[in-house]
Amino acid sequence: MSGKFNKRVFALLVALLLVFTLSASASAKDETRTLIPGGMAFGIKFFTEGCVVIGTTGVESASGLSSPAKDAGLKAGDIIIRAGGREFETAEELVELIAGCGGKDIAIVYIRDGRENTVLVTPVRDNENGKYRIGVLVRDSTAGIGTVTYIDPKTNDFGGLGHGVYDQESAILLPLARGAVVNVTINEIIKSYPNSPGELRGSFDNVAIGELWDNSDQGVFGSFDIVPHTERAAIPVANRAEVTEGAATILTTLDDGKIGEYAIEIEKIYEGSGSVKNFLIRVTDKSLIDRTGGIVQGMSGSPIIQNGKLVGAVTHVLVNDPTHGYGIFIENMLDSAYGASVGYYQIEA
Repeated sequence: MSGKFNKRVFALLVALLLVFTLSASASAKDETRTLIPGGMAFGIKFFTEGCVVIGTTGVESASGLSSPAKDAGLKAGDIIIRAGGREFETAEELVELIAGCGGKDIAIVYIRDGRENTVLVTPVRDNENGKYRIGVLVRDSTAGIGTVTYIDPKTNDFGGLGHGVYDQESAILLPLARGAVVNVTINEIIKSYPNSPGELRGSFDNVAIGELWDNSDQGVFGSFDIVPHTERAAIPVANRAEVTEGAATILTTLDDGKIGEYAIEIEKIYEGSGSVKNFLIRVTDKSLIDRTGGIVQGMSGSPIIQNGKLVGAVTHVLVNDPTHGYGIFIENMLDSAYGASVGYYQIEA
């Protein structure tokens, strides 16, 4: 009898524990999160983990023109992380490692499609400068302008762009080693026209105001040491089910240096669209169209507000019609930050 009783008590305790856990989870999920919508322009100084191969080239040596890197199978998009058993931090250090090899085979360790590979490359002496080379073009850093999507008032964490930082030649998502955030002053607008996307151009401050700690398909994320000024208060975050077709606004900064709010229309929501390009937007604000032609590069990350809630961010412009572009759900950006195509030609905004 006592055995049955103990089993019943145990089962009851397990059931109560499950109910309590589910209730607690539901309660936490239902709790409304609030974030400060961004809209301010920011500059990114981005340093990759290793060096990204952007191409191979020929080296003129005593034996003729050759490309040891190409012969070894290296190609654009590979990420070189070690050479000759040594790690390096900059492209200059990689060049020095190869130049100092004395012409001996050098082991190049690189990443392709997420997998680590090793090849032996035999450098050749360049007739022009007498240094050993393997004929590879690499990049270790990049910089650009984007827009802050949100700031967490409790932690000063932020998210921006709504898409990742990619290598232009190879179109791979750049692996982030370290990154700095700086203030930027927009001083020129190149207006968008059909089949000719425009851009925001500006000057970077030299003093870092924060750091980046992640580069993902859903945006860049980091923390501010000096929080950019904004007069906006924190607002609730919408889940994807709350986003509807219809009127909305975006916040973005143009060459007047002020965060402006402009009218848009969410024209279509793509069900099952995954983690990026979740809905189609159209700029309806005449003043914004007059100044920019619609969406321009540099507006990526501009927060989208609907019914008083932060619902997403601008991510891409449609080249053939720059009044249209794509948006990402804010829920997807936050999932990326915290662990949690429709036939148009498009480029990143």
